[in-house]
Amino acid sequence: MKKMNAISYIKAFVTAITSMLASMLGILWVPVYLMVMCNVIDYATGLAASGHRDDGGISSYKSIRGVIKKVTMWLLVGVGGIIDQLLAYAANVIGYQLPFTFLVACVVAIWIICNELISILENMVDIGIAIPPFLMPIVNNLKTTIEKAGDIEDDKDN
Repeated sequence: MKKMNAISYIKAFVTAITSMLASMLGILWVPVYLMVMCNVIDYATGLAASGHRDDGGISSYKSIRGVIKKVTMWLLVGVGGIIDQLLAYAANVIGYQLPFTFLVACVVAIWIICNELISILENMVDIGIAIPPFLMPIVNNLKTTIEKAGDIEDDKDN
């Protein structure tokens, strides 16, 4: 029998954790995974861009505040998931089966991804990287479309 080295244990651990999360989140796995990847990339590009900005370099206060902001974004997706579960429960009580799961949480995650992509592109511009001129409008348009899809009009006339 072949002995496992440290790298093999790390791979097995990462695979187990990833599989568990994918199993728990179901359809929400892909948007959450993309959101976390965008959070990491935005944080890294933000650190790289901080030296190119007029407001100063890296500070521990700004860095911790950025991490807290990213974690709070994850909590927003959790709030969306709670709303989804409440909607599913209420529909079930009246005898209706909703044709979707985690709709609100997915929309929230996609909205966050769009914000993160905009921030990543802005960080790249601050670093001095030329971005294709069509890229920012595409991301902004996607964000606007998501915002409109989630917009619920108030019925103030009734």
